[in-house]
Amino acid sequence: MKRLWQRFQLALMDSRPSTGLLMPLVLAVLVIGSALAAILVKHENRSITTDIERARVERERMQMEWSQLQLEEAALSHHARIERAAREQLGMAEPRDYVIVDQSAALRVP
Repeated sequence: MKRLWQRFQLALMDSRPSTGLLMPLVLAVLVIGSALAAILVKHENRSITTDIERARVERERMQMEWSQLQLEEAALSHHARIERAAREQLGMAEPRDYVIVDQSAALRVP
C-alpha cells in the first residue's frame, strides 16, 4: 500500500510541469462538474415535487367538482321533476286515446 502511494506521488510530481499540473486540474474540473450536476438534480427534484403537489391539489378539486356534478345530475334527472317540467313549462299531458296508424296508409297521404 505504501509503495502504491509513493508511485502515485511520483506520478503527480513528475519532472515535466505540464503533466504534474494536469492531474489536479482534471480532478478540480471533475469536482466542479459533479457539484454542478448535484445542484441541477436537486433543482429538478424540487420542481418535480412542486408539480406533483399541484397535480394532487388539482385532482382533489376535480374530484370534488365531479361529486357535485353527479349530485346535480341525479337531482335534475329525477322522474318527478322531469314530468312536472313537461306539464308546466311545455304544456304536455299524457294522451287519453291511442290511435294506431298504419304506416303504409301514412305514406300514401299527399
